[in-house]
Amino acid sequence: MTGLLRVPKPAPYHRAGQGEPLLLLHPFMLSHDVWADVVPHLSDHFDVVALTLPGHWGGVPLRRRDVSLKGFADRVEEILDELGWETCHIAGNSIGGWLSLELATRGRARSVTAIAPAGGWTKYSLSQIIIGAKFALLVPLVLLGRITGDIGRRLGPLRNLVMRVVSADVAAVPRARADNVVRAASNCPSFLSYLWADLRDGGVRGLDKVTVPVQLVFCAEDWLVPQPRYSRMFTEGLPQAAVTTLPGVGHVPALESPELVAELIRAHIEAIPSADTA
Repeated sequence: MTGLLRVPKPAPYHRAGQGEPLLLLHPFMLSHDVWADVVPHLSDHFDVVALTLPGHWGGVPLRRRDVSLKGFADRVEEILDELGWETCHIAGNSIGGWLSLELATRGRARSVTAIAPAGGWTKYSLSQIIIGAKFALLVPLVLLGRITGDIGRRLGPLRNLVMRVVSADVAAVPRARADNVVRAASNCPSFLSYLWADLRDGGVRGLDKVTVPVQLVFCAEDWLVPQPRYSRMFTEGLPQAAVTTLPGVGHVPALESPELVAELIRAHIEAIPSADTA
């Protein structure tokens, strides 16, 4: 379905600033636009690339059979190679946080800030079933967004329903960011394919192989992956990680509190003794 009004695709990534390389990875179904108000607070310190994940709205295409956490990570590695980045600092939200840790196990990360990381479940567990059911509830909204095309972002009830999934204070999210959340969620090519892949593959593994400094950031008003059900695997699997819980924000805090998110990322990186020589 192409929608009543075609939705223009954004560029696959946004790059700004200079300094140590910093990669920003967004949540499932969204785009690099969620970082738009964070990047200006980081670009004075870092060479920032906010990347749209493969198989997402504006991201590089991904074959259906390659849609999986591993497939996303493989393609992100190729993009890092294209950028000339052997390693970089990585901050990711939701599936972006999970991917950040996966890339760390592959030796591509200098440090990780994992914000409300997804993957905190085992295969066929109750936690996996619950998160799958939550995404299944989004199917009618996604279909409605595809049918209405870019008109969908102007439908207040649709926009508010989508935003309540990712934000505790919807009014705190700029309209431009909210519009692009609806656009991205309605036009994610890998939506159904990834839900199947996640059910098949299960959650996060290999945390014992992560050796770089990690900061875990959880969100007190997170509807999608609330604590402690979805945070326990990360806190137990990464006992040396710094842990922060942000009050009053939902699953994608960059939309509600971009300055705070930027400060957490920057402070974590600058606290690493070897950061200037990595």
